[in-house]
Amino acid sequence: MEIKERMRAVLAAEAAAIAAVVVDDQYEQAVRLMAECPGKIVTTGIGKAGHIARKFAATLCSTATPADFLHPAEAAHGDLGLLGTSDVMIAFSTSGKSTEVLEVCELAKHMGVSHIIGVTSHPDSDLRRYSDVVLDMGEIVEPCPLGLTPSSTMAVMLAISDAVALALLEHKGVTREDYGLRHHGGYLGRAARTDNLPT
Repeated sequence: MEIKERMRAVLAAEAAAIAAVVVDDQYEQAVRLMAECPGKIVTTGIGKAGHIARKFAATLCSTATPADFLHPAEAAHGDLGLLGTSDVMIAFSTSGKSTEVLEVCELAKHMGVSHIIGVTSHPDSDLRRYSDVVLDMGEIVEPCPLGLTPSSTMAVMLAISDAVALALLEHKGVTREDYGLRHHGGYLGRAARTDNLPT
């Protein structure tokens, strides 16, 4: 396959995978749980899913929902203390079988975390057993010529996290002023504090 053809195929596959996500009642329940959370949102994941989880926490913070990322490996060395009984945890794992993520979920249950929301794809995902709410990514075929690189799955995971974050922002009634308070610098900060956006 030629280079441009491969690139078009990857873009098309990722767009199709995102479009195929079924937004069911579990998605609404997840947003409502997060909106009603009296504590903070704690995200977790390992590998590439961990990068999505970290980015999700950053997006939540910037849209008026306190959040933090808990690295599964660091959790075993004291960072588990981040968790409180009023927190909601969101665990990201395509396979739902990553030992580190499952261990964190089990420990979170022991710590008495309020709820666990799982974002996963595989039907036999063990993460589903630990989750009170499951955001199903659907079964995804990767466009990688080796069938290995998780590009479509990460695109779907990122899109789901963005959809949740922005639905939560709207559900909570976050205003432009609220947004501006959390962005005191940079382009977004200026844009949030003025009605006259640069063209």
